[in-house]
Amino acid sequence: MRFAFTEEQDELRGVVRRLVDRRGGPEVREPDVVAEGFDREVWAQLAEQVGAHSLGIPEEFGGGGFSLLETLIVVEELGRRLSDIPFLGSVVLAAEAVLATGDRAACERLLPGIASGEQVVSLAWAETETGWAHAGFRTTARSDGDGWLLDGRKVHVLDGAQADTVLVLATADGRPTLFEVVEPEATATAPLDLTRRMAELHLHHTPARLLGTPPVQRIVDVAAVALAAESVGAAQRWLRETVEYTKMRTQFGRPIGSFQALKHRLADCYVAVESARSLSYAASWSVSAQDERASELAAMAKSACAEAYYAIAAEGVQLHGGIGITWEHEAHLHLKRAHAATQLFGTHRLGTAGRRSAGRCG
Repeated sequence: MRFAFTEEQDELRGVVRRLVDRRGGPEVREPDVVAEGFDREVWAQLAEQVGAHSLGIPEEFGGGGFSLLETLIVVEELGRRLSDIPFLGSVVLAAEAVLATGDRAACERLLPGIASGEQVVSLAWAETETGWAHAGFRTTARSDGDGWLLDGRKVHVLDGAQADTVLVLATADGRPTLFEVVEPEATATAPLDLTRRMAELHLHHTPARLLGTPPVQRIVDVAAVALAAESVGAAQRWLRETVEYTKMRTQFGRPIGSFQALKHRLADCYVAVESARSLSYAASWSVSAQDERASELAAMAKSACAEAYYAIAAEGVQLHGGIGITWEHEAHLHLKRAHAATQLFGTHRLGTAGRRSAGRCG
């Protein structure tokens, strides 16, 4: 069987790439400064000109009626530029969580706003005690007449402080259940990855609307392949940037890229990123099609792609030399995002080769 993207999917990739490339690379900020907002212009252009937000949403709910695979193509291209827009949290995680409930009323109320880009919706999932668990959430829900009240604390909420609506996974009647918080109180936190905004959500008798009981494994799988795609996009571009820099940086009167030892290291990095890309595509298709190997491939892709990106990010810092350890260069942003990616949504690790070799891709 030969897997290949269609002409339409390749064109989608090209359109998104040209759009984000016009905005340039990631914004390099002062140490420990996390942006409160995001690039509203790119967000609007992706929604209005490309229709990227609506790709994986059914037409009956205001979407384009395509599949998760097309959405993941966009995620990969946004990853190339370390884009700061809330696409992962809102368009991927929140939309898929709502769809997974099977609640038509919830879909009709929430998905059109996500599809148009008019609403940013965040999914509050992780907890301090349980991490990104599949079940057993410490956050609880109890019925209060016509509504529900939530109690607990959620952490690592992607774009929680910027969201118009926050969805919460909580335990109700012993089952993981999805709720829509009526008036969320999210507090922005400073994550390791300065290109990604996170928040904490404190819930104390907080009114909420019941949405349904989604299969949490589906959300786990979608999160894993989305992060894999994002990591592959970033790794590919950072490797290319590193290779170009080795052609300009000179030592002993010649470009360092001409040294045989560095050629070997860069070749190993190329093999790592291409292997990760193949696994990412296989997992993306599997999760999109919801076939029997979806969960297995998603976990493999998340682990392998995050590890490959970390190794390439570390290698890039070394090969950029002195400038690679300055705040003015984007090298540290890649290293931090790559390190954070190994932990985000849980640690489905296949091995420790990338970490053990301190950045070596081989």
